[in-house]
Amino acid sequence: MFGKFCCSGYRNVFSRVKLNNTGLKSFHDYGSGVRKKSTLYYLGAVGVLVVGASYAAVPLYRIFCQSYSYGGTTGTHDNSRDLSLMKKVKEKQITIKFNADRSSSLMWNFRPEQSEIIVTPGETALAFYRAENKTSKAVDGISTYNVIPFDAGQYFNKIQCFCFEEQRLNPGETVELPVFFYIDPEFAEDPRMENVHIITLSYTFFESKEMGALPFNFAGHGKK
Repeated sequence: MFGKFCCSGYRNVFSRVKLNNTGLKSFHDYGSGVRKKSTLYYLGAVGVLVVGASYAAVPLYRIFCQSYSYGGTTGTHDNSRDLSLMKKVKEKQITIKFNADRSSSLMWNFRPEQSEIIVTPGETALAFYRAENKTSKAVDGISTYNVIPFDAGQYFNKIQCFCFEEQRLNPGETVELPVFFYIDPEFAEDPRMENVHIITLSYTFFESKEMGALPFNFAGHGKK
């Protein structure tokens, strides 16, 4: 009888263990499902973030370059410097070429008014770009810029330009955008610039809403 009791007791114990194991398996399956869903949500969020970051990559990269003087960005004229006293290096002539681009979402015509001009270091020069809104609605745009070759950017000084200034063009409106600049006389003293005879100034316009989500304050840029 003792043996029957023991066997019966063992069976009850094993049954409870089996039930407990079944419950643990169900709980484990539930936990796995939650983790899988959480992983999918996480991957989905990362995907959205990557798409958003790639959408803003070009303007963000350009802003970074212009904020920290990388990638052929130009200098800004020091207002305390008297331009009338600046030495002109007449024996060094430089051809400034002008280029214009726009993002695919901005339905404007954008081009330079002149293809090139010839300047000497220490000489101020004025050039113009033209922008035209070809759509039937008002559109806001913001431009970025750079200089090629990159090393020449530190000597290309803007006195006035339209970069980082939001431009609103009404339907069919056309505006002329000035760029007032000079090449620093120190350009002629830099051995790296000895064989540089052509500098290309490029502007690219983006629709303002492309820039709106970026953590960057445009105030104070471009109004030089």
